[in-house]
Amino acid sequence: MEHHTVPTTVLWDIDGTLVLNAVSPGNLYHLALERAVGRDLALRVGHQHGRTDAGLIAEHVRAHHLDDALIPTVTGHLRDLTDERHRRGDRRSPAPGATALVQRFAALGWRNGLLTGNSEHHSFFGDEEVDRSGVTARAAAALAGTRAVIVGDTPRDGEAADTAGIPFLAVATGVYDVDALRTTNAVTVARDCVQDAGLIEDAIAALPPLR
Repeated sequence: MEHHTVPTTVLWDIDGTLVLNAVSPGNLYHLALERAVGRDLALRVGHQHGRTDAGLIAEHVRAHHLDDALIPTVTGHLRDLTDERHRRGDRRSPAPGATALVQRFAALGWRNGLLTGNSEHHSFFGDEEVDRSGVTARAAAALAGTRAVIVGDTPRDGEAADTAGIPFLAVATGVYDVDALRTTNAVTVARDCVQDAGLIEDAIAALPPLR
């Protein structure tokens, strides 16, 4: 179909969208901070889905009234912890249908990219942006004049997409259910990438180019 030939980029979130959320014990951001200061600390910041790594690291540091100069050191320890868990066999499972849908979009000639709050160690990454809208703004500038969409699983994904003027497509494969995601400005809300694969494809194909 003609609408499938329009230059199109699908920007995927990672956690909760392409892969299922982590079930590993401990809060890695907190553990990285403890390594940076060399002592045990009280956990003052819980898991916040949809935030960037840079934003979460900054929040953990500031929750203990520590200097922002510590942030790069914590970032380095976060990378080390990620590598250590990977070497121990800690792996994420793909979200249902995500791999097949990525392959389907590639077969259509669409580009699959990453737009995520995770670090590049893990397109567009959130290791240097405290606010997720900074990541989406860079994507919007790079993709102006083409068709693009952000696929994510949290309202924060949608808020950042709205700020940058990129359409948002929600998938309920993370901690937010369909009803919660319907409160966003998503062009459509999918249950997952299996049951609603056709719905996702058709919604993207109907989008106009970014201005």
